[in-house]
Parts: sequence; C-alpha cells; structure tokens
Amino acid sequence: MTDIPILTTGRLILRPMRMADWPDYLAFMRTDRSVGMGGPFELKMAWALFCHDMAQWPLMGHGALMLEDRKSGDCLGQVGINHGPLFPEHELGWFVYPHAEGKGLAFEAAERLVAWARELRQLPGLVSYVDRDNLRSRNLAERLGARLDDQAERPEPEDLVYRHF
Repeated sequence: MTDIPILTTGRLILRPMRMADWPDYLAFMRTDRSVGMGGPFELKMAWALFCHDMAQWPLMGHGALMLEDRKSGDCLGQVGINHGPLFPEHELGWFVYPHAEGKGLAFEAAERLVAWARELRQLPGLVSYVDRDNLRSRNLAERLGARLDDQAERPEPEDLVYRHF
C-alpha cells in the first residue's frame, strides 16, 4: 500500500480525500461543469468516481488529492493522476469548484502534482485528456508546458491529448 502524500503550495494543501468532501464533490459532478469528464453524473456514478479517485492510491501508487485552502480550510476542488484500464497513459486531471475558479488554483495544484510525479514517483510521463471545447483546461495544460500530441492513444476519440513529459 502506498502512503497518500500531503503536498503544499503557497496557498494550498493537497491532501487525501475525506468523507466530508463528498457533498461538494457530488454537487459538482451533478452539474454541467463535469461534462468534460463525461458528466453530469447521477448519484451512483458520482459515488463510483469518488471511490475510484481514492482507490487508485493503494492500487496504482497515485490518485486524487483535494485542494484545501491553507487559510480557510475550505475544499476548493481536486487534482489527480489516473491510470488503469480506462486511461492509456498516466493522466493528470483537475477541477475546481465554481467559487474557486479563475484564481490560478488548478495551475498551482497541477504544477505541484506534476513535480511530485516526476521527481518522487518517477512516472514515465503524464498526459491530460481534454475535451476540445474546454478552453480553460486547454489553456491550463499549455500554461503547464504541455503540448498537443495528435498521435497519442486516448480514451475518447474526440479528446485532445496534452503531453506534459
């Protein structure tokens, strides 16, 4: 079993998921904001995703971390690394809750997790699968230094693949 890391940035604590995170996670997954992840989702599928995000830690040695505001303690979203039968490569993903959007928090969290994946976990590479209509995520992937890889395998044929390293 892999210990789940706690990572920090200037404004955030990237920490393991808690049951207290479930209500906000569910609310987010039920909205159109989750469309880039295949949503909106009903209760059963949202719960399956929540459990999937956590279960990857002991199974794969990586998974999801919640974004917690260092000052207020509020949970602001999630960043994670996915892999397994649903993802051809290690995938870096992120989302922030609506009230936390537009503050650079997803960038801050993703940049920190990329450094962890490269330096400590020594993953062979990371990609982000992005819905082509999700301009904010496309811009974030590019801001992180990722470049489009038109040749990469993808879970959904219409997804764009951004290669981080």
